[in-house]
Amino acid sequence: MMSGPSYPAVQNQVAVISPQFCAGYPVDLTIVRKMMTLSEGNFGVTDVNGNLMFKVKGKFFSLHDRRVLLDAAGKPIITFQQKLLSAHRRWVAFRGESTDAKDLLFSVKKSSLFQMKTKLDVFLASNTAEKACDFKIEGSWFESACVIYAGNSNNIIAQMHRNHSAQSILLGKDSFGVTVYPNVDYAFIVALVVLLEEINDRQDS
Repeated sequence: MMSGPSYPAVQNQVAVISPQFCAGYPVDLTIVRKMMTLSEGNFGVTDVNGNLMFKVKGKFFSLHDRRVLLDAAGKPIITFQQKLLSAHRRWVAFRGESTDAKDLLFSVKKSSLFQMKTKLDVFLASNTAEKACDFKIEGSWFESACVIYAGNSNNIIAQMHRNHSAQSILLGKDSFGVTVYPNVDYAFIVALVVLLEEINDRQDS
């Protein structure tokens, strides 16, 4: 008998970046956003024991807004870039440090221009027609939660919730817990959460 909450395993493995980031059990991560810095390294991602798993570096105030997701050893896993002249604030994600079309992994855009609550559609590179999204995100960085679904369905593959602590407020850091369901690429989920923050940050810009 299992103790504690059980999470339904996704039937087909969701490996967008790599199967090495898929686990047969729920993965709990903590994402810390450093709010008081404009230097590189604006996110850190740790496991439940506080071990660094990923970090995000960003280039601010540049013509091409760009973020790079690195593993704990500093190896680039994904490069995100905002697509200029895109009405729906589309971000595109490439493998490694590439920004070449052949290395495109997925793209993320708002599902409509005017939203009270953020809803994002995620399209894999192979989905060129984009008649239906491959994943969707609902929620807000500013609220307490967001949920990531597989396709246009109610099948949840990950959830995010805010961690409130006096320490995080004092240090000027936002801390979020993310639970990634079994057989789901947790590096991909981290990438989506970072992009949710980027898109929410620009709601009024």
